[in-house]
Amino acid sequence: MEVVVFDLMPYAARVDHLAEDGELPWPLERRHFDPDTAVRTYADHLRAWELLDELGYDGVGFNEHHTSPYGLMNSPNLLAAAASQRTRRLRLHIYANLLPLHEPLRVAEELAMLDCMSGGRVVAGFARGIPREHTVYGVPMAESRARFEEAYEIVRALWTDEVTTYKGRFWSYSDVAIWPRPVQQPHPPTWVPVTSSKETIEWAGRNNVAITPGLGHPGLRDDVLRYYASCLRAAGHTLTPDHVHLNVDAYVADDKDQAVREAGPHLLYFNRTLFSHGNETEVGAQRRTGYVSASSLDYVRPENLPAARRAKSDYRDQTMADIERQAANWAWGSPDEVRDRILDQARQAGAGKVLVNLNRGSMPGEMFQEQIRRFARDVLPALHEYEPAIPESLR
Repeated sequence: MEVVVFDLMPYAARVDHLAEDGELPWPLERRHFDPDTAVRTYADHLRAWELLDELGYDGVGFNEHHTSPYGLMNSPNLLAAAASQRTRRLRLHIYANLLPLHEPLRVAEELAMLDCMSGGRVVAGFARGIPREHTVYGVPMAESRARFEEAYEIVRALWTDEVTTYKGRFWSYSDVAIWPRPVQQPHPPTWVPVTSSKETIEWAGRNNVAITPGLGHPGLRDDVLRYYASCLRAAGHTLTPDHVHLNVDAYVADDKDQAVREAGPHLLYFNRTLFSHGNETEVGAQRRTGYVSASSLDYVRPENLPAARRAKSDYRDQTMADIERQAANWAWGSPDEVRDRILDQARQAGAGKVLVNLNRGSMPGEMFQEQIRRFARDVLPALHEYEPAIPESLR
């Protein structure tokens, strides 16, 4: 099984003292930004990625978010380009370019450049982005899905056609042949994050695109995978371990208590202050804007609907006591527990890749790097030895 470390790259200083009535102001004004902290953030994470390469991890995952200390990867392609020049073998998992917000010709060109610069190490993820980012870029949320699907068609055509002509609802091109082209043929591997939306699962099944299923809730993840497998079959494809990129939070310590004591405050800060900053995550509110459809959760079993609806109070009102209770089922604790819990989830999902989150919130750079070392020493070998297979329940 391949192991990729997913890195949100949050701003390396806490800003929870700025919260008003439990909410971090949005927009967060210029006067609150410290350039030295940003410089340190980028330097710490670039060093962490070099360490991933040195210690035998298979990849690093980049994201795209805007206008928030939640994450400083406004351009995942720019960060991946930097990583490509400081690593030798690490796969560069873009998670993901937000297609509704950007010119698809530019996205196709940048990813082709990056694949050449890295010697063919790009894994190209695409996503719609969160509502906050549509607001910032002035993109109507009701157009988000149509823009995403059209942009993907264009990017794929630009990578594979001899010459591309495309007339669409949002973008049109005539007689375009991009230079350079990707090293990987016919194009880099593609994937899409799936939180719960039925339409995204159906799109991924039609297009034979790999997914990252669910938000870590086991029941919701099972629902996503079962529906995804059926959509793949309907389109003439077969679910394989390469289709499933499992997202897992992990923290290696001497025992569970130490893991909660050390990592818990950083996760609490992330959930209470950073997650949902300036953004509406609750499905009901997203439906009112047209961002998701009324039927987006039709396939989800009733017992898993609360996880899919993502109530803001689940994050904003969280306490250390909640984390201590929930961590009983997480891959937090001794190396043996972390290993066994990740492998158990991988077997249930049939995952060929695991995306491991080793840092949350404002975790100091040296603490993140120590986790990279400890995970590499005590857990990574067993994950590499595991031979993934699709469980009978998903065939």
